Amino acid sequence: MATFGHITRERCAQLGHALTAAGLAWEDNGNQDRPQLLTYTVTDPHGRRWTIDPATGNQIAPSRPASLWQALCTDPFHRSPVMSARAVAARIRDFPAKQDSAAPTAPRNSPAASPKE
Repeated sequence: MATFGHITRERCAQLGHALTAAGLAWEDNGNQDRPQLLTYTVTDPHGRRWTIDPATGNQIAPSRPASLWQALCTDPFHRSPVMSARAVAARIRDFPAKQDSAAPTAPRNSPAASPKE
């Protein structure tokens, strides 16, 4: 079972400070005492909405204990790797306004990328 013991009020405060320092508008759902339900909502400079959730215990590498957060944007779809508070704030702030149209949107071997028969 995944554990969330690594998410503390101090770690939540670090994320809030990093988002604010990056100039991002954000709010949380107030579940710092129940990290399994904790979600942050962030608006990037292009008006897109992102959610940031804490990583589960099995997603955290012992060599990178500060990497506790994962961000998700649905338009365009993008899921960040598990990152530190400062890194996830920078990823959201710096995410390009438009995706490169030449970049693949799905892996080549996925059904979404295969031509219809």
